[in-house]
Amino acid sequence: MSRLIEWSNRVFYSEVPGGYDDLVLRETVLERLRPEHRLLDLGAGAGILPAMDFKGRAAVVCGVDPDPRVAENPYLDDARVGVGEKIPYESESFDIVVSDNVLEHLVDPVAVLNEVARVLKPGGRFIGKTPNAWHYMPLVARLVPFRFHHLLIRSTHSRVEADVFPTAYRANTPGALEQIARAAGLSVESIRIWDARPGYLAFSGITYLMGTLYGWIVRHVPGCWRFGAFLTVVLAKPEAAGPR
Repeated sequence: MSRLIEWSNRVFYSEVPGGYDDLVLRETVLERLRPEHRLLDLGAGAGILPAMDFKGRAAVVCGVDPDPRVAENPYLDDARVGVGEKIPYESESFDIVVSDNVLEHLVDPVAVLNEVARVLKPGGRFIGKTPNAWHYMPLVARLVPFRFHHLLIRSTHSRVEADVFPTAYRANTPGALEQIARAAGLSVESIRIWDARPGYLAFSGITYLMGTLYGWIVRHVPGCWRFGAFLTVVLAKPEAAGPR
């Protein structure tokens, strides 16, 4: 790590640790998770993110991913290979469905959230974290051909090529999320836009500093908060109707 990056982190991000985006999602989940709950990690992968370890915090933790490596995920009590458009669990199986950096990859987010609504119990919650389409990071991702994405990720993050996937960004603004939620019969409990360290610009000290200055503007200039790096969304399934 260059001295300029170290200086930027010390001066501007002293209270924002590395992996802060995943920690924000974790805290959002833990605020709502109860010991008796059943939790589904949608897009669980091989279990490379410790922040997604909810074992012991819920009665059962399940996971779904199209990657067969999901069977190796140490954070799951039950792992199944599958896709969000056809979640391989029975209806009304879960109290919470969580997704970390999944929404940006969905070609048909309405179909996926329809399935999420199906497997949620009445009153259950979907909690997701995803890049904000109004941030420069998704713009760069759209401009750079996908075959080069793994080179950028590998130079700035400890992720292998198998963990880099194509993006669609069809559920990555508050307005899009509200429309998709309504179409799936879910209500918006909260949508939060926030910023984090400019990790994708860590290939040089200069680019990292530029990202740091961008982040300072987002956090301090009125109205610029909407250009933050990430979205955290909480959607609710309606409670079951009582007897008439």
